[in-house]
Amino acid sequence: MTTCDSASPSRHSLERLPWLFSPAVDLATFGGSALVALAMLPLGAALGFLHDETPGWTWVATILLIDVAHVYATGFRVYFDGTELRRRPWLYGLTPVLAFAIGGAIYSESVTLFWSVLAYLAVFHFIRQQYGWVALYRSREGDDEKVGWWIDASAIYLATLYPLIHWHAHLPRHFWWFAEGDFIQVPEIAAIIVMPIYWLSMLAYAARSLSRGLRDGAWSPGKDIVVLTTAVCWYVGIITFNSDYAFTVTNVIIHGVPYMVLIYWYRWCRIAESSDSATDQASAHPPRPISRWQTNTGRAALFLGVVWILAYAEEMLWDFGIWQERGWLFAWVPPGFAISAGETLAEASVWLAPALAVPQITHYVLDGFLWRRRQRASS
Repeated sequence: MTTCDSASPSRHSLERLPWLFSPAVDLATFGGSALVALAMLPLGAALGFLHDETPGWTWVATILLIDVAHVYATGFRVYFDGTELRRRPWLYGLTPVLAFAIGGAIYSESVTLFWSVLAYLAVFHFIRQQYGWVALYRSREGDDEKVGWWIDASAIYLATLYPLIHWHAHLPRHFWWFAEGDFIQVPEIAAIIVMPIYWLSMLAYAARSLSRGLRDGAWSPGKDIVVLTTAVCWYVGIITFNSDYAFTVTNVIIHGVPYMVLIYWYRWCRIAESSDSATDQASAHPPRPISRWQTNTGRAALFLGVVWILAYAEEMLWDFGIWQERGWLFAWVPPGFAISAGETLAEASVWLAPALAVPQITHYVLDGFLWRRRQRASS
């Protein structure tokens, strides 16, 4: 398997199924990330922190290197691409400006309200991303059946909404989205009402998937994996367990990893496929030496290096100016400078927090535009 495997037709029946990237990449991206997330639960139990706070090394691996980093991956889709920037400069330019202005206004009025609004924006984004994968698979397989859409949409939406409603109905929990108290309590009856609808939607999805596969040979294993892993990870991480660690590993990994794979594929693999055809036409010319940054390994290293550095820098500013919880992660900074910088940033916290939230708000907003069918077709 290479990082730029594609879902082009082949004589193998497995590869003729509707994949977003290729059988190997799809299975590793969606199935693999979920398996890693779920495997970290018994690991946490064995190490004694399954029902506790997320330990530092897990925070780095999940929050820093996946959750925060995947936000900056949007840069490779928009802000590091001059052609894309010129396509819609007003959208790409005004979004971060408005995010900062509105975020600053809310934060200056109420810090609690700021984190609550940001949490619900994030929740909406997380839900919509899982639906987006299902929509992409439906488009790939050419499934435009209306009843099928209702079944698929109900399953993927309820796979996320029911655990969230259960969470809201059983506050306080031992974990929260961004900050303590960022969710609003709802009556417990809400979760009781939604629960049978949730299970019916899962059964309806399974019945339709099996029926289409057995009757028409219309299998869509990639879409099935997305629905299954979303349902399992969200249920286990929010309902089965009541711990920050369990929620973090089951929620973050299956969200951030597939998104970074999608950005990498769109930024480089899609271009590589078109350049391969151009190379075939120009095969009469002598080949030019390939830079190490033009190899799959080089591109992956560049991509991960950039998003990880940006994520680390953001978290350092959050820690110096707001949280002051993970000094061990920034121990290389001279103590005197760290104290001085922390005091300066803390004094400007009314603008620092909204400014540091701009990348993720921008990511949430732009993600709603970037992957629409017409937008993808024109890119």
